[in-house]
Formats: sequence, structure tokens, C-alpha cells
Amino acid sequence: MTKAYFVNHTHWDREWYFTTQDAQILSDQLFLDVLEELEQHPEANFTLDGQMSIIDEFVNMHPEAKSRIRKLVNRKQLFIGPWYTQTDALLPTSESIIRNLVIGINDAQESYGQPMMIGYLPDTFGFSAQLPMLLNQVGIKDFIFWRGTNFEKQQKSVYFKWKALGKDTVYAANFPLGYYTGQISLDSKNKLATFVKERLDPGILFEAKHDQNSEVLIPSGIDQMNIIHNVSETLSEVNRLSKNQIWIGSYPKFMAKLHQRKDLVTYQGELRLPTYSRVHRTIGSVRSRIKRQNFKLEQIILRRIEPLMVIAQKCNIKISNGPILKLWKKLLECQPHDTLGGSVSDNVAIDIQHRFKEGFEIADGIENYIKKRIAQRLCLKANQVLLFNTETTVFEGLKTIKILTSSKRIKFNSKYKAVILKEKYYQPRKNIMQQTSKGFEFSDESGYYELIIQLEVELPALGYKVIEFEESNQLLPSSMTLKNKAEISNEFWKIIFHEGKIDLLSQNDQYLDFINILDSGNDGDTYDYSPLRDDHELVLSLNGTSQVTRTANFKELEIKGEWSLPYDLVDRVSKNPHLKKVPYTLKLKLIAAEKIIKGSLLIDNTILSHRLRLKINTKIATETSIAELHGGFINHKNEIIEKNWPEKFVEKPVNIFNFDQLVGMKNEKNGVFLFAKGMKEYEKVADSLIVTLMATTGQLGKPNLLWRPGRASGDTTSIGHLMTPTPLAQENGLNEFEFGILSEKVSDPNNLAKKADRWFSPSISYQKQNLNLFVNRLDNKIWDIEFDEHLNELKTIFSGLSIDLPVSVSAIYPAYTVKNAYVIRLSNFSENSAVNVRELKAQGYQVANALEEIITDSEFEISPSSMMTLIKKYD
Repeated sequence: MTKAYFVNHTHWDREWYFTTQDAQILSDQLFLDVLEELEQHPEANFTLDGQMSIIDEFVNMHPEAKSRIRKLVNRKQLFIGPWYTQTDALLPTSESIIRNLVIGINDAQESYGQPMMIGYLPDTFGFSAQLPMLLNQVGIKDFIFWRGTNFEKQQKSVYFKWKALGKDTVYAANFPLGYYTGQISLDSKNKLATFVKERLDPGILFEAKHDQNSEVLIPSGIDQMNIIHNVSETLSEVNRLSKNQIWIGSYPKFMAKLHQRKDLVTYQGELRLPTYSRVHRTIGSVRSRIKRQNFKLEQIILRRIEPLMVIAQKCNIKISNGPILKLWKKLLECQPHDTLGGSVSDNVAIDIQHRFKEGFEIADGIENYIKKRIAQRLCLKANQVLLFNTETTVFEGLKTIKILTSSKRIKFNSKYKAVILKEKYYQPRKNIMQQTSKGFEFSDESGYYELIIQLEVELPALGYKVIEFEESNQLLPSSMTLKNKAEISNEFWKIIFHEGKIDLLSQNDQYLDFINILDSGNDGDTYDYSPLRDDHELVLSLNGTSQVTRTANFKELEIKGEWSLPYDLVDRVSKNPHLKKVPYTLKLKLIAAEKIIKGSLLIDNTILSHRLRLKINTKIATETSIAELHGGFINHKNEIIEKNWPEKFVEKPVNIFNFDQLVGMKNEKNGVFLFAKGMKEYEKVADSLIVTLMATTGQLGKPNLLWRPGRASGDTTSIGHLMTPTPLAQENGLNEFEFGILSEKVSDPNNLAKKADRWFSPSISYQKQNLNLFVNRLDNKIWDIEFDEHLNELKTIFSGLSIDLPVSVSAIYPAYTVKNAYVIRLSNFSENSAVNVRELKAQGYQVANALEEIITDSEFEISPSSMMTLIKKYD
């Protein structure tokens, strides 16, 4: 007889084929009913899906419920948190996952009480090998999940210790048959004997026999399902019918029991095998615009806004944490598994895009405010420009600035090698009103230029520098474009475009036909790519015209053309297909004295249901690829896929993997790595690295796919459910994909991560001018103010702090809970070596966890493939 601990819960997708607003209507009465049932039955408990956002949304409708929730949480009848939203565990960056936990835990503790400190993700589509490390950052030692396990290829038990790439570990509990294993619906109550015999007892047996577990965890609940009423009476009847003992349990109590076991096996690696449930291994390229928008906003927050906030505080510019927390919540609302995955209706996709729009606006506003306030304190003139460096080390290289000036006859100091990249002219205007000390006056407004200028600069660590320009007798140099040229070079590389192919040459090596663009039909849906029967992948010819743009600092090769491709899936396999023109522009840039090749591909997508991929022919013979993901590098090796895979898996376990910012291949002699802005999915084929750019589709769910046989995902073929068209998921129109390529022998993973940090480093500048107060949207309303006369004078060159260590800075931001302090999080990407950072202790830094709780006994040493959080008061 097995003892089963029965946990009543609801799984609450905030949006899916229904919107967030729809979900709030469903929560209105359901959550009230939960509160009432728990208050009337003190022996009962309920788990509210592990995310705080749904509680906040409910309390906004029912403010009076807040005190009731707090009481039930404190009595350990209602379990909430720790997440803000139920995150996808592969596609967001590591810092997003950590902040999801930090914000969720802080919100719970402030408003409702102690959250459930368990990494509870009952429906997420697979898990990064580094998730235990991320959970440990906030002190979480337990993890409960459904998807991704295989008892033959991974651990043999449903309960085990899960180890990250380094030493971080969590206790893990899996319910392989789903979070609805013990779901007692009204129909089940009415046919309780059948439910126990055919569903509950087999589920208990399945979990018990996988490593002879005498005690098992049985979740009871499903999407948007209400609490079980009179649960004690129901379970009493269940026990009368069952071969097992069924007890009311809770997730925290069960995990505490696991900690007492000495026989648990340890597993290290990803959880992405589709044995008992689908993990949608190719969802990383569905609705690719959402992925790219998400990545862009993450980068803006982490590499622009938060470091600027620390710079501002060090300059005595007071910035509240309120707007940045609101910004984070907008982003986190876009990161649950269905949302970020893209397996949603078009109606929901519109909401997601609107949240991104709001997020970008908040970010722009914070940045605008900081830059103008610093410029005001510096009393900048219109011919002076602020350049910021948000890295914690000195920057040397190229930055771009935007200035407005009445003429292009200007000059900078010759050391900057200034050159105009783009320009826009604004025509003069007559009788323009201006408010002055005399009142309203009218005058004519002269024409002026908006110039994008490239400079070669040295910038102080985490700070800024003021540079000047002045009038000149000569025009500021512009970039030069040479038509019909097809070759560029720098100190390291020569790129030649000829006969539709791109060759990459160096003194020591040749990569012939280095870059290919591949295209195939996509018979899948918004969950998965799947090949079209009788279709094959095309290698698209680069048959366009070429030109070269050059300055003193870079050379750029541009190839422009169009492909004739089948319009839809029918045309893909037709003998007389209808073809449509798909215009493209491929750009490759070589910067002086830099090895990284900067690339972009702009596609005007005019066709339907296809997958577009970028292929890099590395010439590297190796069995493994290496992907950066969540503060570590994981080695992926292609597994043999047996012909009878449908007998063992519910979807094809394809060798398609995820990465965050960079992916590559290496051997003892060389390495080739790709840096990507928002592309998240790749495949290794022989000596080639293939990154998916986009996989477009017109359906939310489709049945009987080649790679996913059987029912449609998303309920679209269930009783009473209709197929759901998603024309927006076809992603017609312009799509731009940005990437960088590095060919270099890299022995130190930290060095590779730091190269990526430098490549992603943004250009941030500001000019205080009056020609156009809408170039920065809030300039017109950020009025001049009187600063405290006792403040120290700001200098034209300023460094807030300098940290130059052999590790990567994953975040720097104002502390949430410690007043007048900032947080720095460091990542050690080394696979084997700890990194000592004791020098920071002498500088006044304290080691903490991500919740800003001080760790007094720290050795100031970062373990391999792990992170360290440090806190310091502002000087």
C-alpha cells in the first residue's frame, strides 16, 4: 500500500487562446469561492498556481479580499508564489528568471505573507540545466514540475536531486502524468469508484514503481478549475475505494519529506525529453517577433536602464524604483510558457505586443529623464554631447551618437575619427510660437539636420564623458558607398561575395560558402515546427546585387535581392506552384581591429507557413555544440533518433536546442561562435551550425504532424473546441535578424562571455538642444530645476565604479530592499574553476542572495557555472 499526498490546486494560465482579461473574469467568482471554502474548512488547503500576478489582478477587483488572503496564507491553508508569473524556463535570460522570483517573493511578503519557496512550474515546456542554480540564487532548494523527464535516459525516479552545471542543487519532484493526475472533477465525484480504479490508483502505482516510492505526490487540479468542496468527505470515500492511503497534503510538506530521504539519485542536465508529455522542442522559433521583442527589452533594461540608474544615483539624481519595477512586471507578463512561446491566439498576441510597447515607452522615459537631468547639472551646451558607458570596465571602440545641428559643417577632435552614418533634414518653419520671460513670442525656425555619427572613443567605466563639436569650414565626412563592389577586409578577415556565395578568408584559414540561408515549408502550428510531407529544405541563392559602404573604421558589404518561393503549403508540393517574391538584404560588417563579424538579414516576408534558417559552415569536426544558457555553457550532443520513436515519445525528440545569447562549435584548434539578438533555437548538422530565424504558421494547433503525431496541442481538436486560425503568426512584412560571428580559439569560457558582453554593449548618448524637443519624447516636459547648491560639482568625465574581473557582470541595479545601495551580480562561466573576488570585500561589497539577504560567512569565491550577488552602499 502506498501513501499518497493529495494536493488540491488550480493551474492558471493568465492567457492562452483566451486573454488576460478573460482569465480575470474567470477568477472573479472562483477565487472568492476558494477563500470561502478554506475559511469554512480549516483542514483543507489550496495552491494558487505559484504566481503572484494573478492574485494582484484579483485583489484589484476585490480589495477587501486582501486581509482574507493574508490570514489564509499565514495559516498555511493558501499557498501562493514564489513567481511573479509562471516563467518559461528556456527562452528568458537568466536575469529575467531571477527577477521573476525576486519580485514575486517581495510582493508576497509585503502584501500577503510568506510565499511557497518552491520552484513550482507545473506546465512549462522543458527546463534549462541551470534552473537549479537560478532557484538557489533566492534560497529555493525545491522544484516541482511535470514535463521533460525520461526514466530510461535520465534519472530512474520521479523524485531526485537535480544538479545544475556547477554544484547548485535542488530536490525535485516530478508528476509525469500531469498536474491533473488526481483531478476530481464533478464528473469524477459522481463516478468515484471508476475514477479511483481507472485513474487515481494507476497514477499512484506509476509514481510508486519508479524507484519504489512508498510515499507519492498526487496533484489534483487542472486549468482554471475550482477548489474541491468538502475535500475531507470526498477523500474519506476515496480511501474506502482505493488500494492506497490518500492524505491531504501540501507541496511544502511533501518536499520536506524528500529532504529526509537518503536514497535519492542525482541527475545533471536539461529536462526536455517528450516521453510522457510534449515539450514542444521547436517552439523557440514560433512567433519570432515576440522572442526578438523580449530579448530587446531585456537588453534595454539590463544594459541601459538599470546601469544608468546607478550612474544617476552616484550623480545625486534621485530615481525611484517604482517605474523600473513596473517595467519589469510588463516584461514578466510576456514571459509565461504559452505567452513567450507564442502558442496563443492572435487576440492575445496583440495584447503581448501592446505590453512590449508600454515597456519600451517606460524604458525610454526613464532613460530620457536620467540623461537630461545629468545634462542639466552639467549645464551642457548644444554643441556638447554626453556619451555613456554602462559596462563596469573602460570601453575603447566605436559608438554612435545622434545630434541635431543647423549645419553639417562641423568638426570633432580628430582623435574621434567622426563620420556621418545617416542624416535627415528638417525644413524651415515660419511663425513659430515660443514662450519666453516676456510671454508668447513668434519667430521663424531655421532648418536643421539630425545626424547619426560614429566615433572612436574611450569611455570611463560605468560613467560618462562629454565631447564637443564646433563649426567648421568643411563638411563632416560621411560614409562612402561603392556600387557593384563585392569584397571587404580588415586586419583579420577578407569577405568575398561571388557567384552567389560568401567566402571568408584569413591568413590561416578559408571558410568557403560560409553563410547559407535555408527555407522549408512548415506544416506545424504555434507550438511546433513540423516538416511538410514530400517537401525538402531549400538552399536559397544569394543572387542579388552588392555594394560596399566604408569609413575609416569599418567596411560593410550589402547584398540585396529577392527569392521566388512557394506562397503556401499547397504550392510547396504542387507541380505548378504559385511563387511570390521575397525581398532580402544581407549585410556583413568588418570593424577595424575587431575579429567579430557583424551581420543582419532583413526579410520582407510575403509568403506563408515556412521556416527560415541561417547556416554557418564552421569546418569544425566535433560531436558537440556549445550553447550559453543561464549563466553557463552547456554541451549538446546529437542523439540517435530511432525509427520507432513514436512508440517511445509523444513528439519527435529532435536534436534542436535552445541558447540565450551565443552558440558555437569548437575543437582544440579553433572555434566558431554566433551571437544572436533574440534568435533562440539551433541545430548542429555535421560541421554546420544552423540557427532558426523564424517559423511561421497559420494555426494555434494542428493534429497528426510528422514530428508530433496524434491530437493537436492546445485543445483545438478536443470535443467542443474549434481550430483557431492565427494569421498574425505568419509574420508577414519586415523582419530583421541581427547576429555576430566570431572565429577564434577560445579556451576560457569567461573570456567568451565577456566578448559577448562587449558585443552587446549599447551606444547611449544625449544632446541638450532646443531644435527638436521630440527627438527624446519627454524633453519637452522635463523642465529645468534648481539643484541643491551643496551638491558636488559634476565633472565632464565621470566613472561611477570600476570592476575588471575575469567574470561577467550579469546585472547592476539599485537595490530593492536596502536603502541607498546598489546590487551587482557576477557570473562565472568557467566549467571547472572557481573565481576569487576577495578584492571586492576590501572595497566595501557584501555578499548576499538575490533577495538582498546578507551572507556573512561567504568566502567571496564564485563557483563554476554559478553566480554571486553583491551589495554596496553608494559612496
